[in-house]
Amino acid sequence: MAGVTDVAFRALAKKYGAGLTCTEFVSSKALVQGSRKTEEMLRTDPAEKPVAVQLFGADVEDVVEAARQVEDRFDVIDVNCGCPAWKVIKTGAGSELLKKPAGIGHLVSRLTGAVNKPITVKIRAGIDEYRINAVEVAQIIEDAGAAAIGVHGRTQKQGYRGEADWGLIKQVKGAVDIPVIGNGDVFTPETFKRRLEESGVDFILIARGAQGNPDIFRQINAFMRTGSYEHRDKKAQFKDYLSYALKYAIGLPAIKEHAMSFTKGMAGSAQARARMSQAKSLEEIGALVGSCGRTAPSETNLMAGDFRPSSP
Repeated sequence: MAGVTDVAFRALAKKYGAGLTCTEFVSSKALVQGSRKTEEMLRTDPAEKPVAVQLFGADVEDVVEAARQVEDRFDVIDVNCGCPAWKVIKTGAGSELLKKPAGIGHLVSRLTGAVNKPITVKIRAGIDEYRINAVEVAQIIEDAGAAAIGVHGRTQKQGYRGEADWGLIKQVKGAVDIPVIGNGDVFTPETFKRRLEESGVDFILIARGAQGNPDIFRQINAFMRTGSYEHRDKKAQFKDYLSYALKYAIGLPAIKEHAMSFTKGMAGSAQARARMSQAKSLEEIGALVGSCGRTAPSETNLMAGDFRPSSP
């Protein structure tokens, strides 16, 4: 997720039990052109094993060259054919590629012949309700040599509105032999278990469900083992995130965004988030995070006046 899954957030997700982490989606063109900002997005934590890089681009040669450049640093190379954002689809990349399934097949075939790491592909249900083609695209991707396919159960037009169609994801699973990774609207361990059983997918990708609550991975693992799980305090999670953020020199704007996500839903958080957008220091952000919810005075003081995150 752009602006969310920085190296600090991924390291925390791994600490909490994620099976595989993936970078923010990276522009192949920017990477090939030597963008320093793009290169920074490829930083990983030593604990991130296995770790995937997600590339996007409309030009086959750019994507192939980018894959060659990064294959030694990652265990999996994922190709984004599912992003619905206008700034991406207007370039012909992301979910816009679903309009030309054969083109996706050609891209995957080129990638599997160019690099020695598994190639996976993220797609959506289709372009709109009249152009649902996930099954067709999945079969083309399999024939081109991909190792797995991720399916988000919404169309490009839907964006993140409405509900993800897990019935369609089940159809994709039944149509191909390679592993299928289901995605969409999994925000709780109970939903994870139900979707896994109903669809028969091999894995489930957690995206927005981890935003502000990366402990969902620990919760899911506990629920699948024992049938129960505990809720980890959101402020404690943010403190863990901040430890990694400081380690990797994550910028203040990104830390602000994460602070807003971690405090969402807490008592008094709406007012605190409004002030966070104007915060000029970590101390201010710490004070505002500490002011959210019902906490003991000592905890609030720790967050506000002595915000010293523990080492990761």
